[in-house]
Amino acid sequence: MPKIIVEVMPKADLLDPAGKAVANALQRKGNAEITNVRIGKRIELHYEVTPTEAQVEAAKQIAADFLSNGVIEDVVAVTVEN
Repeated sequence: MPKIIVEVMPKADLLDPAGKAVANALQRKGNAEITNVRIGKRIELHYEVTPTEAQVEAAKQIAADFLSNGVIEDVVAVTVEN
């Protein structure tokens, strides 16, 4: 089923407590090479047919207005997956 994937991440200059907790746990388990973890969201918008360019543009607007909090998050990608 075709879908538009929206990826949202915390703004780079904000603390990511969940990411910090995961990074600390990974380092305790012997993964010293991992220095930072950021945890975001992946949102899937499903369609019956391959989305048009207009639908992708609409999804970008939906992502900015509804699927993310512009104060603390950035929409980092909006892509089509078949």
